Amino acid sequence: MLDPLVLIPGAMCDGRLFAPQIAEFSAERPVMIVPPVGAVTISDLARCILDLAPQTFALAGLSMGGIVAMELIRQAPDRIRRIALLDTNPFPEPPERAALRQALIEKVMNGNLRKVMCEEVMPNYLADGSVKGPIPKLCLEMAEALGPEVFAEQFRAVQSRPDQSEMLRGIAVPALVLCGQEDRLCPVDRHEFMHDEIHGSRLVIVADAGHLPTLEQPAKTNEALREWLRA
Repeated sequence: MLDPLVLIPGAMCDGRLFAPQIAEFSAERPVMIVPPVGAVTISDLARCILDLAPQTFALAGLSMGGIVAMELIRQAPDRIRRIALLDTNPFPEPPERAALRQALIEKVMNGNLRKVMCEEVMPNYLADGSVKGPIPKLCLEMAEALGPEVFAEQFRAVQSRPDQSEMLRGIAVPALVLCGQEDRLCPVDRHEFMHDEIHGSRLVIVADAGHLPTLEQPAKTNEALREWLRA
């Protein structure tokens, strides 16, 4: 039997972030979506997901989901058969970025979730910076479905995320490092670093995509994931 595939969406996203991947891979293997919610630290989120996940599994996470995925393999390397890190960041939050994130949390908790998503978060998602069209519309729907409390919970967890840069050298399973070529939130150089640190990993830079290649370029993303799952 093929390994179950566990997918962890990014902040303020749910399983719809991976709709093209669910459609592609669910016919051949179990696919489980685990949004990073229900805990206040990345470490606690990882433990919660381990309680829900199969005994062994393939793991892919995008953005915050990738941050949690790195913590998962740090905590339970024997349970993860392969790992894909998509548009993510192995480094801790710089103080200046943490301060900006705190300001966003305060705005959202004062009733401005939609405004923050449309004006300050979503312009960084797509390659062209668009906040109109089907993908931004979907992103806003996902964010509003999760709500301001989850926004605050997730952004606080990311504020205090651990430095995973040294842990990457210990990853000994098939690994894919993938990002959109135009990703402004988690740029290409961070993925080149992760690729260099993870022995034997494959690096895929997706052209004409920003922070959400699973939706922006689903065919190219699925091709890379298919090769990783068969490695």
